[in-house]
Amino acid sequence: MSLAAAGRLSLGVAFLGFGVLHLLYLDFVTRVFPWWPDVIPARPVLATVAGAGLMVGGAALVVRYREQRVAGLLAVVLFASLLVLAVPVAVRDAAWAGSWTVAGKVLAMGGGLLLVAGRGTAVGPWCFGAFLALCGIQHFIHVDFVTSLVPAWIPGARFWTWFTGVALVAGGVGVALPGTARLAGLLTGGMIFTWLLILHVPRALTAPSDGNPNETVAVLEALAMSGIGWLVADRAAAAVSSRKVRRAEAA
Repeated sequence: MSLAAAGRLSLGVAFLGFGVLHLLYLDFVTRVFPWWPDVIPARPVLATVAGAGLMVGGAALVVRYREQRVAGLLAVVLFASLLVLAVPVAVRDAAWAGSWTVAGKVLAMGGGLLLVAGRGTAVGPWCFGAFLALCGIQHFIHVDFVTSLVPAWIPGARFWTWFTGVALVAGGVGVALPGTARLAGLLTGGMIFTWLLILHVPRALTAPSDGNPNETVAVLEALAMSGIGWLVADRAAAAVSSRKVRRAEAA
């Protein structure tokens, strides 16, 4: 499977899962539509409509049905959600805590969808890079919280907190630079996929049945972020090949 196919499939499965969760909980339980105002009427109905749309969009990406158009539409929805719902909350968070993380996730997923849509080949990596750098910085600001997330069977939890913080910042810078985007995309995609397997899936499987799907959402988000890393790597490789062809033709 090519990097592009793996990235598109990961995003498609993630959005399909987001849609399913909206239908199961009849609420805006994912970070696609963060902090949906409680004052808006018919919330379960709107969540159902949104969930159905996300499911259809995710399924279209999986089976490659008009994938570019679908990805473009989903990107518009996510960037609108970012500006209207996520950013107003994040700017009030002086501690650079969870609301910034949520906004960064929406930004990164929107950028990844632009890559699938064949648009924003420059903007997409920057969106993903900004999210990675933000998360890396948060590792240094909220050391104790991040350390608590490291599985107990892994020794040196605080070391891994610092190490992954550095890796995330380096990855964020790397995916934004043409010369290092392919390697950074491969490495960050693989790193996040590793976290999916050793951190997020076990947490989701052992999460209490209290009606809170956050751990399941985190699994889907990690899958999506892995896919975006691979999409960035694929686009970077394609750009290098294109430049080589142009140089050969010019010669």
